[in-house]
Amino acid sequence: MRASGLEFTAPGELKARISQEAPQRERGRRRAPMRPPKLVPSRSRMDARWLARVFALVDVACALMMAAPVTLGRDLLTGFTWTLAVPIAFRAVGAYAFPRKQSLTGHLSHVGQALVIAAIFATMASLVFNPLDARSAFPLLGASGFLVALHTGWWKIIDHARRQGLLTPNVVIVGATANAQRFIEAAMRTGEVNVLGLFDDRLRRAPVNILGVPLLGDTDALLHHRLAPYTDRVVIAITATAEARVKELVDKLGVLPHPLNLFVDGGSPDEDDATLARIADGAEHPLSGWRDLRRRRVLVKRALDLALAATGLALASPFMLAIALAVKFDSPGPIFFRQRRHGFNNEEFLVWKFRSMRHEAADAQASRQIRAGDDRVTRVGRFIRKTSLDELPQLFNVLRGEMSIVGPRPHAVGMKTAGVESAKLVAEYAHRHRMKPGITGWAAINGSRGPVDTPECVRRRVALDVEYIERQSFWLDLYIILLTVPCLLGDRSAVR
Repeated sequence: MRASGLEFTAPGELKARISQEAPQRERGRRRAPMRPPKLVPSRSRMDARWLARVFALVDVACALMMAAPVTLGRDLLTGFTWTLAVPIAFRAVGAYAFPRKQSLTGHLSHVGQALVIAAIFATMASLVFNPLDARSAFPLLGASGFLVALHTGWWKIIDHARRQGLLTPNVVIVGATANAQRFIEAAMRTGEVNVLGLFDDRLRRAPVNILGVPLLGDTDALLHHRLAPYTDRVVIAITATAEARVKELVDKLGVLPHPLNLFVDGGSPDEDDATLARIADGAEHPLSGWRDLRRRRVLVKRALDLALAATGLALASPFMLAIALAVKFDSPGPIFFRQRRHGFNNEEFLVWKFRSMRHEAADAQASRQIRAGDDRVTRVGRFIRKTSLDELPQLFNVLRGEMSIVGPRPHAVGMKTAGVESAKLVAEYAHRHRMKPGITGWAAINGSRGPVDTPECVRRRVALDVEYIERQSFWLDLYIILLTVPCLLGDRSAVR
């Protein structure tokens, strides 16, 4: 049965359809129409606004070089005026906006408008200061042609990134309601977000899909859903007047690392589109979760990670070779130990370490944490664990973007503390996943290093991790890095 884009089904049939264990054929049929062909983890999402700034800087550099024959000749003011007018005109006509629905022809039309404006300013400058002759005009025409070719490349880069799901944020909606339908309609009109699915606690009354976007389960399913690492935002689409229900959902879903946004009642299609655009850009203040307004901080942190990881690998490569040989000759088995761990946005990834335990005693699930005098640890393993040299291969994880130099330590998938899964011991545990895990961190330099073998240890570790995430800055990261080595050398009590 269908009603205004909402497709209903019988409760028994619905239960079968939303099963997490549905066969691949059924899961494929339930793909959302806006879901990209390939899901990209949210940590890999790119920011179109920062790309546009990079493009603008390259444009200015190219304009300066191409106009050099004019600027360095007798037409100094003419060339300088043209060079200055280019970025201003490009921004004024929206040549750096790259709307999602804009074709290459439409983009080049804006580029042409900007170049005409720049040419007018250059001509006016030449008439006032020094008439522009043909010898000076040709370099400016050549520079204009080069900028057209350059922007053809910019548009293709943006278009490719969007097709790969690198620019458009993915969202899931809580509440299979009329508000959800309005949100999906706005998403289809604008292309600002990809809607991956719906979650609703009223499974017996909820539609099986809205405009093709499938119902994937209730809010309990959302907390551990396989789409979580690929989701950038969670949108609550129930009526804003249901304050008690909104508060209940925020309290329940607040453990997720994703920002929670409320899509309110009413509004014209234009207002809906504007609200959706603010949510997509992270400009809408979330009800809970990590606020996406600190993009510059994220970029600075990534730049620091790349610089330190590359430098660290270059300097540590002789030591890493020596450790690899020592591990190989100390006990039979591989040189490296790989383990699945939780990263940013709860994404699972393979962490690399030098093997420090007997191969036959390896515990990939971390069901039994390390203890003092543990007989599973090899002779070389005791040394490299005590000095944390076993962590050096994680510099490759940093280069791959899975980890950071500084951040919460990544815990193994399914890690247990006192026989209970560690993630279930602390309500705020998922907050650790709001940032990439790190090789070192605030907890490590504050005495919380090594295994978390009691519930109290888990609570202290999580509290320190959350404190770091709330305070994170470039200078705090440098402070932690500087204190890490003295901490390792002076920490005699830590069990590793």
